[in-house]
Amino acid sequence: MSHSLRLDRGEIEPILVSALIKRGITTSRAGLCARLFTEASLDGVYSHGLNRFPQFLGMIDRGIVLPDKEPSLLSSAGIFETWDGNLGPGNLNAWASMGRAIELARETGLGIVSLRETNHWMRGGAYGLQAARAGCMGICMTNTKPNMPPWGGREAAVGNNPIVLCAPDEPYPVLLDMAMSQFSYGKMNVHRQRGEKLPFAGGYDNSLEMTDDPAAILESELAVPMGYWKGSGLAILIDLFVATLSGGLTTPEIGVREEEYGVSQLFMAFDLDRLTGQGESIRVLEAIKASLLQTAAIEEGGQVLYPGQQTWERRQENERKGIPVDRGIWKRILEANE
Repeated sequence: MSHSLRLDRGEIEPILVSALIKRGITTSRAGLCARLFTEASLDGVYSHGLNRFPQFLGMIDRGIVLPDKEPSLLSSAGIFETWDGNLGPGNLNAWASMGRAIELARETGLGIVSLRETNHWMRGGAYGLQAARAGCMGICMTNTKPNMPPWGGREAAVGNNPIVLCAPDEPYPVLLDMAMSQFSYGKMNVHRQRGEKLPFAGGYDNSLEMTDDPAAILESELAVPMGYWKGSGLAILIDLFVATLSGGLTTPEIGVREEEYGVSQLFMAFDLDRLTGQGESIRVLEAIKASLLQTAAIEEGGQVLYPGQQTWERRQENERKGIPVDRGIWKRILEANE
């Protein structure tokens, strides 16, 4: 029997909305929250979509995520604003923050919002797509708890601090959404659930041996930085930027807490109509994509891809066939709705 079933988003979202409303999220906000989870899986980002939903509900039930809280403005300085997430739902806080950055960009060309005391944003790429679909280039980043050794270290002291960069394009934006570890913990958990090894070594086991076993890395929480010292350096600087500009917690400070919450984030939107014009963006993108797609692949029959290309292909397939949902995950979602 397959470990997953395929469901239409029309079957999924009402179940998620109901579970969220039961936990104190208003109907309109529950609808957006459910859509963000569902669309992550629709795009093939299962690790931060429906697979993460039971964990999200658990954080509400334990009082880590406060379902009725919304961001509040702390300070404003022209194109830059600082907001407090008040420990509300992380994806809703992030959506509101990028939305505000877009509003600011409409006025001057650039909008920046820093956010503190928020929660895991789930699929970070959602907020890059939000900017791109509003005609903006978008950048956002977040810190995390310590879950990665700095290069040369033997214990988790830095976060894998994801960054997202996104630009408008048709039929799907050019999107880079990546953690600073070689594989995100969500992605490793998907491999573990499927009984699969990683394509190549992704971290250390408890004996400090490099391994491609996702279960061993999930246990040790010693994911290797992508690009080794380069990923380590980027992770440290992302933490520095988001914590400084928001006045929020750093990765070491988050690590003192029993669970990961109260993270710091940054959202930027560049309104292309006010800065360069959409035509210039299209010209640049087409030139870059043409060069990439004409590049000879190493493997026979292979193809060089641009960021977001496979996501669009997976989205089309899942729209036709239904969204793959792990049977165990779906069972837990249904039970949480009883």
